[in-house]
Amino acid sequence: MVFEVGGQPIYALRDVSETMPSGDYVAIVGPSGSGKSTLLNIIGCLLRPSTGSYLLNSQDVSQLDDQALSRVRQHHIGFVFQSFHLVPRLTALDNVALPMMFAGIPSSERHVRANEALEAVGLTDRARHRPHQLSVGQRQRVVIARAIIMRPSLLLADEPTGNLDTKSGQQIMELLESLNANGLTLVVVTHDPQVARRANRVIVLADGQIVKRLKGQELSGGAMPFLP
Repeated sequence: MVFEVGGQPIYALRDVSETMPSGDYVAIVGPSGSGKSTLLNIIGCLLRPSTGSYLLNSQDVSQLDDQALSRVRQHHIGFVFQSFHLVPRLTALDNVALPMMFAGIPSSERHVRANEALEAVGLTDRARHRPHQLSVGQRQRVVIARAIIMRPSLLLADEPTGNLDTKSGQQIMELLESLNANGLTLVVVTHDPQVARRANRVIVLADGQIVKRLKGQELSGGAMPFLP
């Protein structure tokens, strides 16, 4: 992936090639500037690779126009970010239902599915609360409910525990892993070795390249293998 800055090419990713089978659980780690965010944005169809191709569910999405990419994101990919991006004036229920409104799903179905999603993340009793009335961990649960409301096949989580205390972070990871256990492909970007070692596989990036692949259980508890 190449960006042009001041007339000079900047290589955010170089020769990155990876296959993630359906139902995989992958952690992407590396130091700041290693290309983690760029790779996540390509996987999430927010960026097109400048060379090569990206196949999602056997479709080369790198060749799609903006409108088609938007449909792919809407129906096939869920996003969980460290910054919650919840609408302050909306209730938890309405925040979860928002993607369905943009997709043109009828109001009655939106209400049922949003309630089901909140139940799945253990927030039925907080459905009518607005974001400022929720704890940080509860807000992250709302974000997860919103991310899965369109029933995606791929869930991307960027530092999902970054704003959370240890207990809340543990609960969020257990929730994400329960979704993965039900067949959802889960990709997590993290700086936390305790989070990364939970994954089935870990991809280590440095200077825009994959420098190591290993099993999560091979990570030590206190350090990241940033160097080859």
